Amino acid sequence: MKLKVNNQTIDYIKVDDEDYISITDMIKSKDGSFFVTDWLRNRNTIEFLGIWEELHNSNFNYGEFAIIKSQAGLNSYKLSVKQWVQKTNAIGIISKAGRYGGTYAHKDIAFEFGMWISPKFKLLLIKEFERLKKEEQKQLGWDAKRELSKINYKIHTDAIRQNLIPAELTREQIEYVYAEEADVLNMALFGITAREWKIKNTNLVGNIRDYASINELICLANLESLNSVFINDGLSQSIRLERLNKIAISQIKILNNNDLKCLNSNQYLMTNCKKM
Repeated sequence: MKLKVNNQTIDYIKVDDEDYISITDMIKSKDGSFFVTDWLRNRNTIEFLGIWEELHNSNFNYGEFAIIKSQAGLNSYKLSVKQWVQKTNAIGIISKAGRYGGTYAHKDIAFEFGMWISPKFKLLLIKEFERLKKEEQKQLGWDAKRELSKINYKIHTDAIRQNLIPAELTREQIEYVYAEEADVLNMALFGITAREWKIKNTNLVGNIRDYASINELICLANLESLNSVFINDGLSQSIRLERLNKIAISQIKILNNNDLKCLNSNQYLMTNCKKM
């Protein structure tokens, strides 16, 4: 991710979900030959870094910090970022190797570093950073809305599917003799035979039952048990089909109504939780 201040591109990265800005890039905007070590020699800089670490870093080495603070500002005093981190266990400034290498500082520290470059640079940096964060939030918001739209679409299509009640068979369908008892159940629940379904869905792999909903599969298991009882009772296939179809309609209605109650209850809880 990049910032741009005074035509200077400045990299920034995420470290433990915190924003760190490249002060290596920032220093290129300062007139003359300067290094981060020049900034670290300043006593005010060390005091600021110490306060920041105290607020954010429970492992900060105050003993070493006191020694560094006592030497800061002396002409002979020099301190690199690496030395600062190693001696004090600081986390506010890091050195990163590789393609995007350089010295990065937490945004709080980077803004303070910007003041060292110039007051104007600091204000422009903050403004640019805020602009970029707003763009990120817009993107996150758009992504969230897109995902929510997908979820809502699935809920919508599932609700439609789960509320499809088996159609009541016509007299012609009931009187039709099916070669397989499995198709008696298919007709009772789906209103179509396995072969007819396959002809209509040549692009799908599997059979009609592979694409059944949970409620349809529950109902199908019940119909299989009932059909066995009806066969043992000597009922004709047409009578069994008519009864099974009516039972399928009744059971799917019950199962779907129960699902809708659960869905409405969950939506009520989600809505009210958001208001809390």
